[in-house]
Amino acid sequence: MTVAHFPEFRIGQVLATSFTATLTERFGSPVERIPVPSRLVDWLAVHQLVVDSCTELQLERARELRESIHAAATAVAEQGPLPSSAVRVLNRCSTRGGAVVTLASDGRREWRLGSASVEDALSVIAADAIDIISGERDGKMALCASPTCQAAFFDASRSRTRRWCDMNTCGNREKKARFLANQRKKSGSVG
Repeated sequence: MTVAHFPEFRIGQVLATSFTATLTERFGSPVERIPVPSRLVDWLAVHQLVVDSCTELQLERARELRESIHAAATAVAEQGPLPSSAVRVLNRCSTRGGAVVTLASDGRREWRLGSASVEDALSVIAADAIDIISGERDGKMALCASPTCQAAFFDASRSRTRRWCDMNTCGNREKKARFLANQRKKSGSVG
């Protein structure tokens, strides 16, 4: 029996943009992090959205939501109009599920799924996306400065000047590339 190895998940602070990070390097060599239904189940569990199972059709709908979030978030980051098809998908997914928001004893908001269905979990992700895209949360949408990534991310930093979707991946890769380029320049100019 062969055990399948999948790329690790990129986990961020914001549910909706973490979900869009299940497809990375969109402008390079794309990396699909939820290639099969069981990986979507795994990703949802990491985010405390536990579902019983996932079908190929549900995975397809999840990817449609992911791409709609990415398109709408990119439009906001670029200060452009929201794509109407993305708005339709976000609204459909948000209203289709049976999840409710509750207040935890420590003051955080938590989602409770009405059932262990993928649709309920997707409704939570869609609602989170609507919050950040509509400006309901303190922060701003931005695009990763990496030319191969350009992921839309939610910048809640104090200065709102983040350049990378994730400093541990895109930021470090870009800094390393600049360092190596500078080293090549230095070694080429000596002599």
